[in-house]
Amino acid sequence: MARISQLGRVVVPVSDQDAAIAFYTEKLGFTVSADVPYGEGDRWVEVSPPKGGAAIALSPGMGEFQPGRDTGIALTSPDPKADHEELKSKGVQVDDELMGGDGVVPLLFMFRDGDGNGLMIVEESEGS
Repeated sequence: MARISQLGRVVVPVSDQDAAIAFYTEKLGFTVSADVPYGEGDRWVEVSPPKGGAAIALSPGMGEFQPGRDTGIALTSPDPKADHEELKSKGVQVDDELMGGDGVVPLLFMFRDGDGNGLMIVEESEGS
């Protein structure tokens, strides 16, 4: 049996690592958890949400792994409605309407980072 203990990071393709760092730190409140050189002139960059969890590695696009894709990343928040308004006021491309919140599906909305990568914010469930 594999010794996997947790989800450590997900990789998101970006066109400019510095611009992506600015988006994730200034718009979402993440912190830079890694920014180290590797290989021949490359950088390994990770940003993390304020309360921890899996990091997002911001990687230059390569081959078919290019910016502008749906990432499948769902970030949690106690108040997606307030986040929707705040991100919209900061110029982030957010979907016009929130979905769910009907007692079956949690309240959520989709947004895109500076490279057009799709992410979502989902209301925290009890116990998360």
